[in-house]
Amino acid sequence: MRRPVQSPRRGPRMDMVTPTAFTPCASLGGGVLIGISAVMVMCIFGRIAGIAGISQGALALPGAARDRDWRIWFVLGLLAAPLLMLALGGAITSSVPQNLPVMAVAGLLVGTGTALGSGCTSGHGVCGLARLSVRSLAAVIAFMAAGFATVFVLRHVIGGL
Repeated sequence: MRRPVQSPRRGPRMDMVTPTAFTPCASLGGGVLIGISAVMVMCIFGRIAGIAGISQGALALPGAARDRDWRIWFVLGLLAAPLLMLALGGAITSSVPQNLPVMAVAGLLVGTGTALGSGCTSGHGVCGLARLSVRSLAAVIAFMAAGFATVFVLRHVIGGL
């Protein structure tokens, strides 16, 4: 949603307004479910619940683990969750831009970063920090710094894409 804002120097301009809903119960519930799934994967399989590693193993990419079955079920569960939400009468909203080329480039950059960082935000941020891993702390700081820099450049340098 855009609304005109009067700029003292250049006249009217358009600023991005991103409405966000305050959903503490849903957010807490989602966090609890993520935590439970991370603990279950660690207790049952002895593995870190990092989505990048789980997906790599499910797809049997080079360097993938041999325990493929549970990984496939985990990924299928991730895909089934929004469908179950719809079936139960819930609504799914998205604030992701529908610009396919930009999304493709973003996906490739995230995948490259995941490979270079030896893990993803869920592996390092949720599981690694819970294990007090210094390596994961460094990775999370790098993720956050890159995110802050990206938002700053997109909103204040380029002018919002």
